[in-house]
Amino acid sequence: MTDHIFARNALLPTGWATDVLLRWNDVGRLTQIDIGQDKPHGATEANGPLIPGLPNLHSHAFQRAFAGLTEHRAEAQDSFWSWRTLMYRFAARLGPEQMEAIATWLYTEMLEAGYTSVCEFQYVHHQPDGRAYADDAELSLALLRAARTAGIGFTLLPVLYQASGFGGLPPSEGQRRFIRSTDSMLALLAALKPACDAQGARLGLAPHSLRAVPPDGLRDALTGLDALDPTAPIHIHIAEQTAEVDACLAWSGQRPVAWLLDHAPVDARWCLVHATHMDADEYRRAAHSGAVAGLCPSTEANLGDGLFDFSAWRSHGGRWGVGSDSHACVNAAEELMLLEYGQRLVTRQRNVGADAAQHDVAAALTLAAVQGGAQASARPVAGLAPGQQADFVVLDPEHVALQGLSAHDMLSSHVFASHRSSAIDGVWVAGRERVTGGRHALHRDAAAGFVAARHRLLAED
Repeated sequence: MTDHIFARNALLPTGWATDVLLRWNDVGRLTQIDIGQDKPHGATEANGPLIPGLPNLHSHAFQRAFAGLTEHRAEAQDSFWSWRTLMYRFAARLGPEQMEAIATWLYTEMLEAGYTSVCEFQYVHHQPDGRAYADDAELSLALLRAARTAGIGFTLLPVLYQASGFGGLPPSEGQRRFIRSTDSMLALLAALKPACDAQGARLGLAPHSLRAVPPDGLRDALTGLDALDPTAPIHIHIAEQTAEVDACLAWSGQRPVAWLLDHAPVDARWCLVHATHMDADEYRRAAHSGAVAGLCPSTEANLGDGLFDFSAWRSHGGRWGVGSDSHACVNAAEELMLLEYGQRLVTRQRNVGADAAQHDVAAALTLAAVQGGAQASARPVAGLAPGQQADFVVLDPEHVALQGLSAHDMLSSHVFASHRSSAIDGVWVAGRERVTGGRHALHRDAAAGFVAARHRLLAED
C-alpha cells in the first residue's frame, strides 16, 4: 500500500511549496512533509498540483434525488417555504434502500468533485407514518454504509426536531418522520456511537433550528450530548430566512443568532449553518464565539435566501466553511466560485476573497474553507500538515483550462475557468486513492443505483 506521494507543487497551510514529499502512516495520518526534496527513487508522483481535499460541512443526502425537480412556479411568489412543502412530500416516500442508494451516488459525486469528507445533517428518522423502524437507527446506518462504500470521510449529525415553529407549535404532518423527544435522540446517539467509532466517523448533534427545538429541548439535548462526548460537534440551521428572523423577534424579542448566543454555550464546537441574516452585533459576537459559519452558496442562491456578509464576518476573524446542502450543485470549487461571485455582486469589487496572507483568491478561499470545514467536522482534516489526514486532490495539468500554467494559476483556473470537477485528476482520502483519472471506481454502479431509486420515488406520484 502506498504511504507517500511526491508533488512538484502542493498547497500547504502556509501557501504553495515546490518539490514536496508527503508521508503518512497505516491509518492515513500525515507523519512527515518535506519541502524542496529531490524525488526519491521509485516514489509515487502526483500527476499535477496537489491541493487539500475540502470538507463538505452541510449535506441533506436524500435531497440530491429531487434537485432540479422544483424549478417551476408552485405559488404566486415562490420561496424557501414553498420549496420546503415539495421537499416534505418527497421525503415522505423515502425508504432505507433508496436513502442508501442516493447517498452512495452523492458521496461518489462529492469525491469526484473534490470533497473528501462530509457532515451529514440527518433528519429523516422514522417510517412514513411516523413510527420508529424496528432498528431505530435504520436510516442513519444506511448513511454510514453509503459513506463507507464510497470511501468518504464522515461526520454524522442526527437532527433533533420537535416543533413546527417558535413557541413549540405542534409539528405538521409533513414533519412526522423527523420528530424525536430529547430522550429518544440521546438514546439514538448512544446507539450510533459504536458504529461511528468502528468506521472512523465522527458523531455529533444537530438541533435543527430554533423554530424546531424549544429552549428546554435544546438545553437538555446539549447536556446529554456532553455526557456522551463533550467534544462532539453541534450544527444548527439559523437565520437562513428573513421570515425566520421576524418570527424569532415576535417570539422572543431577539434575533435568532443573538438569542442563541445568550441562551446556549456557543463555542468552537458549533457550526452556524447559513447565518445569512445577522445584524452587525451578531456578526461580531458570533465570530468571537469561535463558531464556524456554514455557508452553502449554491443552495442559498437556489432557495433565494440572500447573501451572507462575508467581509463583516472576516473582519471579526470569523471562521467559515462550505457545504452543498440540498445538492443543486455538487462541486467543491463551484461553491467557492459562487461565494466569491456573490460577494462581488454585493460589493461591486473583485477578488474579495483574497487576504493579506494569500493574494490569490482561489488559494485563500480553499485554505480558509479547509480550516473551517475541519473544525466543523471535528475531524483531523485541516490540510496538508503532520497530524492531519492524508486527504488531497490532484489537479489535471493536461486539462485545456490548466495546460501550461503555474500551479497557483492552475488552481485559479480550476475554480474560475474550468468546468471545475473536470479539472480533477485524482482524489485521496486517508492515504487511499478514491478517484483516478477523474472517476471513482463505483461511478457507473452508484449512478445506476441512484437513477433506479429516484425512478421508484417519482413513480409514486
